[in-house]
Amino acid sequence: MIMITERLSLDDSEIALSFIRAGGPGGQNVNKVATAVQLRFDARNSPSLPDGVRRRLERMAGARLTKGGEIVITASRFRTQEANRKDAVDRLVELIREAAVAPKYRVPTRPSLGARRERLESKSKRAGVKRLRGGKGVPED
Repeated sequence: MIMITERLSLDDSEIALSFIRAGGPGGQNVNKVATAVQLRFDARNSPSLPDGVRRRLERMAGARLTKGGEIVITASRFRTQEANRKDAVDRLVELIREAAVAPKYRVPTRPSLGARRERLESKSKRAGVKRLRGGKGVPED
């Protein structure tokens, strides 16, 4: 059981992990040992995710989301399978945590009467200043 938030958790069976060979540092070992991890999570059919979280998660996943609704995360930052597995799971958990936070919707409000009066007064003062600046100057000979 993987805890996401207080109310949200994932069952281990919902995550599929496969180990693949990674590029990068590792010397001769990199050609022989499959240390990179490819994590697959079927977000679209997950029974653990509420609809709102699922929609936000699919939007946030971007290029990591397949056409079938699976999120694919590849982790090859570390040289050991265990560290890469933990990294992939942590990245998935963080992505779901961000999706679990519902956006705050702005409630449109109107400016108060005092704010409107103040705005109009400042506009008329500015107009007066500009009016004083304008005017015909004395022609120079």
